[in-house]
Amino acid sequence: MKLFSKDETFFDHFHQLALYISSAASLLKTLLENPADATRIATAIKKVETDGDAIVHLINQRIDTSFVTPLDREDIHLLAKRLDNVIDIINGAARRVVMFRVTDSRAGAVRMADVIVRASKEIVESVADVMKPKLMDEHSRAIKVLEEEGDALYAENVGALFEHDEPAIVVLKWKEIFDALEHAIDECDDVANVLESIALKNS
Repeated sequence: MKLFSKDETFFDHFHQLALYISSAASLLKTLLENPADATRIATAIKKVETDGDAIVHLINQRIDTSFVTPLDREDIHLLAKRLDNVIDIINGAARRVVMFRVTDSRAGAVRMADVIVRASKEIVESVADVMKPKLMDEHSRAIKVLEEEGDALYAENVGALFEHDEPAIVVLKWKEIFDALEHAIDECDDVANVLESIALKNS
């Protein structure tokens, strides 16, 4: 008989953070499709980001109070941070659209947001399969493919900004937005790397 049981609540919190990423990603894609409604949608994304911060706070509290954790404490902290980072970066991308008073929708930005949406769905499944190394390997490879797709879209769209005779201020605005979108995709890949490491360590 074990004196202390492992606190499995961490997995519920990770799942909730993953769902928040998926929600924020879908909202971001909608925002980029409909920039005229950016302020309202950005407010909804900010709410998701605030709710995510609350979950991270709960995770940090549990790390301090749980006698036995299902994963190494540093892995729990790192995974929570990585998941939260994705939401924060999505929120930052939405804020840029609002701050820059963007009024036009660009297909390239929507396509990059769609990559984030697909990566977020893989993250939701990855979190559920974190203790299954074989499945985690499949999720990790899928997210890596999406990260490479995102890199290609980023290069294509930023390059296009300088191919056409666009006003410098427009180039500056969209370059920052594309930077944020690429950062979000890269961070999804970082989440996958952490999850894969945890899966291998606990197999």
